[in-house]
Amino acid sequence: MLSHQHTHETWSQFLSFVEERCSATEFENWLAPIQVLDATHEEITLEVPNIFVQEYLLDNYKRDLVAFLPTRVSGEPAIIFKISDPKKPAAIVEFPQPQSEQQEQAPLETAIPLNSFYTFGNFIEGPANQFVKSAALGVAARPGRTYNPLFIHGGVGLGKTHLLHAIGHEVREKNKKLRVQCVTTEGFINDLVDNLRNKSVDKMKRYYRSLDILLIDDIQFLQSRKNFEDELCNTFEALINQNKQIVITSDKPPGQLSLSERMIARMEWGLVAHVGIPDLETRVAILQHKADQKGLRIPQKVAFFIAEHIYNNVRQLEGALNRLNAYSRLMGIEVTEDMVEKTLGELLQRVPNKKISVENILKSVATIYDVRVSDLRGTSRTREIAFPRQVAMYLAKEMINESLMKLSSSFGGKTHSTLIHAWKKIAEQLEKDDMLKRQIQMARRNLEA
Repeated sequence: MLSHQHTHETWSQFLSFVEERCSATEFENWLAPIQVLDATHEEITLEVPNIFVQEYLLDNYKRDLVAFLPTRVSGEPAIIFKISDPKKPAAIVEFPQPQSEQQEQAPLETAIPLNSFYTFGNFIEGPANQFVKSAALGVAARPGRTYNPLFIHGGVGLGKTHLLHAIGHEVREKNKKLRVQCVTTEGFINDLVDNLRNKSVDKMKRYYRSLDILLIDDIQFLQSRKNFEDELCNTFEALINQNKQIVITSDKPPGQLSLSERMIARMEWGLVAHVGIPDLETRVAILQHKADQKGLRIPQKVAFFIAEHIYNNVRQLEGALNRLNAYSRLMGIEVTEDMVEKTLGELLQRVPNKKISVENILKSVATIYDVRVSDLRGTSRTREIAFPRQVAMYLAKEMINESLMKLSSSFGGKTHSTLIHAWKKIAEQLEKDDMLKRQIQMARRNLEA
């Protein structure tokens, strides 16, 4: 039998080890509440405040637990978990009555203040984001009565959070009585953990379900967190059943997230809208708009040069602009193409003097259409994968001087007749589809730069 003192020393060593590797909030919420109840040579008994803490510990620190604590023959940490007895079961309030202004609760600490720059007026519209901006404006004009929920997805730095905050600003400006809450998915989880620990889950549920508009950022961080997912899904259902508006952002569409069918179905109830990579002209407009805000003059030719070489997301454009602005003011010189080359050297995206390959084409097309290269090589026939694959096949035939047999085999073993069919289809559509024409031009520029 291990001594009680030794037990606490072993657990204290584990805590000291992980405390240096996680944030103070994470440690306080997840690890500090765990107590050692007992230990033998074979196993340790831990008391946890709820099942969420148990799952978090095993999901995130199994390797470290094995290093510090006893293990079973299977190699798993030999831990017996006991859930501490709550003083009173948390009430589940599915559909609370509307609260009076005197009873209204203060916003939770994890609420995100809306960014004053993230308004519709500061959002530059282009072919890749025109539809999603229109949807966001529709939601802001008639919350709960148009698209509910509105699910916005796209890559990093393309404006998802900007649109989320813009909806919040617009609603608050038009109707100050409506209760708007903007929170990250991580913030929601931290709220739930904190309220579970304080035995105040019912208060949290009443707060969230009394909102008029719930704006949730980065729902992808809910993946692999089943119990939290259930609670958020219940909140969604309660709000939607009261015609309260929900807006969600994610880096992937609902069907590509590792979430339950129930959760995915709820997120697909309303409208799913994609924010694409802005085309060259839109990137130039964004660059000039942000330069004007900073009082920096960039000649049109130089703006096009920058936009042609920085194309993955708007955040990179803004970072480049900040660097140019600082250099221009410190050195007292105007922005020129030579100055851009010198100042932004490593930011400018090029394919350095190498032969165009199918792999490069796949990467370029995957970036433009926000899909994975592995999907383009795969067998999926859904439009969001099949169409970009056909674009990649078209570009391969146009830009690579190889036999059709060899080219087609580079697309996961497709036949040459499949490649010919794709080439003809895209060639025909190019004559009448301006958006496709711009996407093909963007891919060519990226490959030939």
